[in-house]
Amino acid sequence: MIKNASKILLSLVAALITLGLILVLSASSTYSALKFDSFASLFNNHLVKVFIAVAAMIVFAKIPYQKYQIYSKKLTIIIIVALFFTFLMAAKVKGAGRWINLYLFTIQPSEIAKIILMMHLANLIVKKGELIKDFNQGFKYPVIWIFMVAGLVLVQPNLSTSIVIVVTSFTVLFVSGARIKHIFGTLGVAALFGGSAMMIFPHSRGRILTYLNSLFGEGEINIQVAQAKIALGSGGLSGLGVGHSRQSDLFLPEAYGDFIFSILGEELGFAGAFGVLLVYLTIFFIGIVIAKKAVDDYGQLLAFGLAFNIIISAFINAGVVIGMLPTTGITLPFISYGGTSITFLCASVGIILNIAKQSRVQQSETAVVIDE
Repeated sequence: MIKNASKILLSLVAALITLGLILVLSASSTYSALKFDSFASLFNNHLVKVFIAVAAMIVFAKIPYQKYQIYSKKLTIIIIVALFFTFLMAAKVKGAGRWINLYLFTIQPSEIAKIILMMHLANLIVKKGELIKDFNQGFKYPVIWIFMVAGLVLVQPNLSTSIVIVVTSFTVLFVSGARIKHIFGTLGVAALFGGSAMMIFPHSRGRILTYLNSLFGEGEINIQVAQAKIALGSGGLSGLGVGHSRQSDLFLPEAYGDFIFSILGEELGFAGAFGVLLVYLTIFFIGIVIAKKAVDDYGQLLAFGLAFNIIISAFINAGVVIGMLPTTGITLPFISYGGTSITFLCASVGIILNIAKQSRVQQSETAVVIDE
């Protein structure tokens, strides 16, 4: 069963990456032709990043996941330092400083932080055991790490990623047996302080106020959401066909990035968009199956957390595109144009595959012992 689950997971991720390549080419060709005098410029850039991401998946699939448990604290401290450096030094893009320029390429530490924090969080929960149900002796320790990471992401400002980090982390705490009153009590306090912090930064405040105005007033959240809805609506049930998007002809700004779900809906229709969301649900379900079969509690929590991060990112992205949520910087996993995001999402899949592999090995060894 585990072997089949791994094969299905790998096949679904490969299908999403392939679909992403097709959609990025379709959505970016007009913009690329005008800006770079080559319709395939952005596509070629994305293709290189896909190769790097696939390589990362292969590498992480071979690394025994137990090693992350040993080094999780050190890795978390390193990523906290990187996030602090990002806050201080990163150049602002559209009001937010999220990327560190390493000259040859740029990285987004917040995407890396989501994985590393999950490694450390799973380790802390395992070490605390039943004490995770006690606020002072267990629960507060992972919470401190969660809010250190999420807080540094929030002040970039990067509200959407900080929310993903908090929601994913507290979901893992919930499935590990933490008390609901501790979870909701802490989240309530965090929402109060986080909401106040969001209104301090013009970038996040503007997005929130515009979103609220779109709900209770008139107009759309922004031009991207308005054009995204047009794209989704024009796709109908079966879509206009691959490569026949109209909104990607500069009507929808940066259609190949965070709003590529609208191009998906336009070209493949409601059936295609719904089918892709079902694929994400299936990936999450497979992640749960692999987590349940993991050889230890650490593997269970790590597999669940990484799988949950994929599905929540996908549904937040879709929610933004249809106007249900404020505009964020969350990409559509494995499909959107990007580097750090797709690389570390593939790394996450690699870790899940390694957890499944070790479960399969243990099952084989157990079967041999029983036969003897």
